[in-house]
Amino acid sequence: MSRYHTASTLESLIEPRMRHLLADFLAETPGIEGIESTRVLDAMAEQALTSNAGGKRFRALLSLATYRAFAPEHQRLGHRREPQKAGHAEASHATPDRATPDRDECMLDIACAIELYQTSALIHDDIIDESAMRRGKPSAHAALTTLMGDQRQGRALALMLGNMLATASAQIATSAFHRMTGTIDGSIAFSGMQHAVEIGQTLDLALERMPLNTAGQAQAALQVYRWKTASYTTMAPIEFGAMGAGMSPRYASRIAHEIGLPLGVAFQLADDLLDVTGDSHNTGKPVGGDIKEGKRTVLLADAIAAADTRDRTRLMDIMAADQRDARDVAEVTRMYESSGAIAASRRRITTLVDSSRSALGVLGLSSTAAAAIDVACSRFIPDIED
Repeated sequence: MSRYHTASTLESLIEPRMRHLLADFLAETPGIEGIESTRVLDAMAEQALTSNAGGKRFRALLSLATYRAFAPEHQRLGHRREPQKAGHAEASHATPDRATPDRDECMLDIACAIELYQTSALIHDDIIDESAMRRGKPSAHAALTTLMGDQRQGRALALMLGNMLATASAQIATSAFHRMTGTIDGSIAFSGMQHAVEIGQTLDLALERMPLNTAGQAQAALQVYRWKTASYTTMAPIEFGAMGAGMSPRYASRIAHEIGLPLGVAFQLADDLLDVTGDSHNTGKPVGGDIKEGKRTVLLADAIAAADTRDRTRLMDIMAADQRDARDVAEVTRMYESSGAIAASRRRITTLVDSSRSALGVLGLSSTAAAAIDVACSRFIPDIED
């Protein structure tokens, strides 16, 4: 790659660069012998490429947009600088800016690493949720089960594939951050992101154990959204982009929290709405998938809290059953609507997006830089109106 790339060029390089990085990582298996061993490893490599294909790459685009928004100022000033915030004195660091010739390439690799981690998380999520489809294709464990002709082996191999992709993402990010900054700050931040998702997944499983009529279900679900989704979907991309531009880890984490946390929670709320109001052709997942899987969403918690006695009892009976069919999905969706749960989620999303934009607005960025980040953020929130 050349030593300088325009914004549009960097975005266009996400897919080819990610394939190259992943292929390099998967090729690092020297000394493996045996026909069956080779066959299984080849199948894993092929499934890794298949599972990673087809994403919208919103996380990578947000990270690159954040990097571009802050990098010009840092490179021009020649030192790490934190943007002025209303009501706060400007803070700066005299640390020299380590602007290496391949700074753009390093940031591109970090953005790709986030997407690879996303794929690993989805593979594990599909195993936990027993989801057969992902992005309009068989999920990794389903595809590997078919290939192996054995469900246990298919699930086991998918579990290992998710681990391999998580390792690949961490290795790629650590190398890129170190080349860019010469510190371990980026590696610490990346592992922190991974740990946050681990906490979130654990909280999600704990939420499943709560009785459906337990008070505080909505808040418990929102807590899951913060740790399991917002942590790596919006907060980490902003944090890594800011750090890549030279911002101190402390301040990068701060703005990532202020902008990315409400945006990430809004994203998950919108995703929940799309599950019952969207089109499977556009989402790549069956309509009502969350209902069929019995997921404890904010929609469900709000509906239970607000529904009349008859609907509340019926809703809890349906969601407590061992399985649900298309008729159940239709009935639960009706109760989500009639109880006001869908309207409540739309209001929450609007409030959270406004909060994210307000945080962006006080950073002191130029209108062009702020608009670029805003565009990247807006990609996470689809049209959720009637």
